[in-house]
Amino acid sequence: MPSTIDELLARIRSLQDELEDEYRKASDEFAQKRMQLAEEFLRQQRRYRVGLFRFLGQARPLVALTAPLIYAGWIPFLLLDLFVSVYQAVCFPIYRIPKVRRADYLVFDRADLPYLNLVEKFNCFYCSYGNGIAAYTREVAARTEQYWCPIKHARRIAAAHGRYPQFFDYGDAEAFRQGLEQLRSRYAEGDRK
Repeated sequence: MPSTIDELLARIRSLQDELEDEYRKASDEFAQKRMQLAEEFLRQQRRYRVGLFRFLGQARPLVALTAPLIYAGWIPFLLLDLFVSVYQAVCFPIYRIPKVRRADYLVFDRADLPYLNLVEKFNCFYCSYGNGIAAYTREVAARTEQYWCPIKHARRIAAAHGRYPQFFDYGDAEAFRQGLEQLRSRYAEGDRK
């Protein structure tokens, strides 16, 4: 009897080793196919890249002439970024307003796209930064407004921020006075609804 058990255990170990070998082979084949597909994907993406000189040569003259004005936007974006970051670092702790995570609004992933040339990647970086800083600033301003003046306007405003719907109706003094402190404490994402 013990020899039969030993034989069965040996067979089980052998089958486990065989299973591990098959799994390793399948895993290696999958990894190799994935790399081949990734390389083919990159190759296909690069086919759509317009060379830098061709890109610049195809630019309309007025586009080239206005580019310095567009790129001059770096200065106000940088100053706004600096001001808003200092503003919330100093003021938000005093009023117990949770700070806005700047990194949540600045996403720079388009530079990895293989079909963009150097100028296009720079433009994407610029737009990501400008729009990211605008969104970051908007959230800092929205939290400030939620603390100081969470009252809806008398007339409809275009593209209100996400915190605006929970504000008090225009002219509703009773709701404002009764609910202000509670609204000041509701900054979590789930509390916006």
